[in-house]
Amino acid sequence: MAQNDSTDFDLQYIKGIGPKRALVLSEYGINTLYDLINFFPRKYVDRSNIVDLNALIPEQEVTVIGKIEAAGVRRMRRQIFYIVISDGKGLLEAVWFNSINYFKKIFKIGEWVSLSGKVSYYRGFQLVHPDYDRLGQGEIDNLFNTGKILPFYPGSDVFKRAGINSHIFRKVFYHIIQNDDLMRFSEFFPDLLLSKRNFLNRTEAYRQIHNPDSNDLLDKAVYRFKYEDFYYLQLMFALQRAHLKSKPAGISFINKSERLARLYNNLPFKMTEAQKRVVKEIRNDMKQSSPMNRLLQGDVGSGKTLVAIMAMLIALDNGYQAALMVPTEILAEQHFLNISKLLQPLNVKVSLLTGSTKAKQRNQLKEELNLNQPHIVIGTHALIQDTVGFGKLGLAVIDEQHRFGVAQRGRLSEKGSNPDILVMTATPIPRTLALTVYGSLDVSIIDEMPPDRKSITTVWRFDNKADKIYEFIRERLKAGQQAYIVYPLVEESEKLDLKAAAEGCEFLSKNPFKDFRVGLMHGRMKADEKEETMKLFVKNKIHILVSTTVIEVGVDVANATIMLIEHAERFGLSQLHQLRGRIGRGEKKSYCILKTPYNIGDISQQRIKIMTETQDGFIIAEKDLKLRGWGDLFGVKQSGMPDFRLANPIFDRTILEQAREDAFEIVQSDPLLRKAEHQGLNNYMQKHFKERMNLINIS
Repeated sequence: MAQNDSTDFDLQYIKGIGPKRALVLSEYGINTLYDLINFFPRKYVDRSNIVDLNALIPEQEVTVIGKIEAAGVRRMRRQIFYIVISDGKGLLEAVWFNSINYFKKIFKIGEWVSLSGKVSYYRGFQLVHPDYDRLGQGEIDNLFNTGKILPFYPGSDVFKRAGINSHIFRKVFYHIIQNDDLMRFSEFFPDLLLSKRNFLNRTEAYRQIHNPDSNDLLDKAVYRFKYEDFYYLQLMFALQRAHLKSKPAGISFINKSERLARLYNNLPFKMTEAQKRVVKEIRNDMKQSSPMNRLLQGDVGSGKTLVAIMAMLIALDNGYQAALMVPTEILAEQHFLNISKLLQPLNVKVSLLTGSTKAKQRNQLKEELNLNQPHIVIGTHALIQDTVGFGKLGLAVIDEQHRFGVAQRGRLSEKGSNPDILVMTATPIPRTLALTVYGSLDVSIIDEMPPDRKSITTVWRFDNKADKIYEFIRERLKAGQQAYIVYPLVEESEKLDLKAAAEGCEFLSKNPFKDFRVGLMHGRMKADEKEETMKLFVKNKIHILVSTTVIEVGVDVANATIMLIEHAERFGLSQLHQLRGRIGRGEKKSYCILKTPYNIGDISQQRIKIMTETQDGFIIAEKDLKLRGWGDLFGVKQSGMPDFRLANPIFDRTILEQAREDAFEIVQSDPLLRKAEHQGLNNYMQKHFKERMNLINIS
């Protein structure tokens, strides 16, 4: 293993950089050799096969080298600039139709050039608008820009202003690679892993990524660095999980739950096989002495709440209390009513705690919880207030977990002594993202819908069909049904968000729906105003709810059978799916109408078409990921997502799963990375991921 790692070397002392360029690179975040060597090319062009000028074939993609023998401007139907090159074996003309004055300045007779492009034939062999590299006078050995596989580096305004381009980077990396004192990178992978995955060693991988000798070696280098991107993250998850399991023992829920059995046997419907599988996974987790940390994924209407109720009954029948935290009061009230009704025959104490709960009721609940009796409490953020205490909290369930911060979720778990944690989301997450975002959690997926779940007819209509759409909605309203009409967030501005919905509401209430009660809900309303509006809609005192995306996650209104989404092209696929999930909750047939202008972009058309073809949230999430890409779907900085150098979870899933398997295998055998063969890995993680390592107390 190489020692005295060179990665901290100051950039200004590297040939081809110097103090001025070092300052420019620093603006981009490149301060040391470690930063620079990990600044990877964005693409490669294979110019390794240089063709002699007497061996050209029409339509062939070639790279050629020659000396400029002639250059000038020729007038045909328009001006063209041309050069003629010779390699001593033949002649070739290259022509450009634009930027004539620029080319007159840069190409000089007697210089050597490299040209790359497709061979055409016009009064002789010719290259039209070829890529070019000027190679200077005389000897052309040690070429940086031709005769090899050429890396092209990411550009930036900072680089452009300073004249730093791929040509400069190639020269700099050429000098680095020739310098043995700089090319000393400690190998932190243990020998067994290097052998298992057939990796290039770390120094050779850096050499091949920046100056590849062949396509095969380049592929091996790319594979290693993609794997590394995933491996660091998965190792963190593995260490974090090992740390959680090493904490003081949690609760072993070993008693059989008679209440769960009675509930299951008396359900008026059959649970899906997916629900049964997930309940089994949760029961097995809850039997263990280490605290459960599990994510429950399931599409809208897949039956996550029933699974959560069953988990809470397990806690109760082992003598513990359970809490269910949800993001809004009206959702808490709906859960309270539904769960109380479902569990009433089982003699289960169920309480509600929200910001609206009166002081007298709060005090009574506080006294009851201090009795340490089995109890389910359903509530909002009020559950995590300091005045709220649980005598014996065994299970904390967090619904729509993305609506709560990490600190808020943590404060709920702190209400007990290492309680089990179950977080739920109705936003389907592709497996690649689940492994990348929630890698430290166990994941359960309900990937099957109840057989009695009504399908929603989804159609795409253009703006010129508005009158017919309104007439269709009026017919349903006259039959006693209700509708949502959703407006997009026009820009990242609450004022514009309000304006779009408010103007739409005014138009609709005065024109096509003047005979019906139209309500408005938007992001700038206070929480209690939103709650009151939603309550009126639930009670059918509002027939049409005009809203922005604040209804994306909300209560079930079985009587709401129509959703019209205005400017549907402005929504992401997953967002459209979540909005559509607000309808189809009752017995009546439901309809989702996606309304757009006639001319929308190709990506938008694909999104709308996907929505009309499937209601499977996991298929939609996968397609959304592929359409929008990793960076666009998850803003790396705002979401805490890792900023990978090369890897892309969308396309590199196999490598991701290899890295996860290997990371968890190492931590299973060495939870603190203390073995001699893992010391290099531990040192590397401590140096480059110190903050995260400190969080999980690995040192």
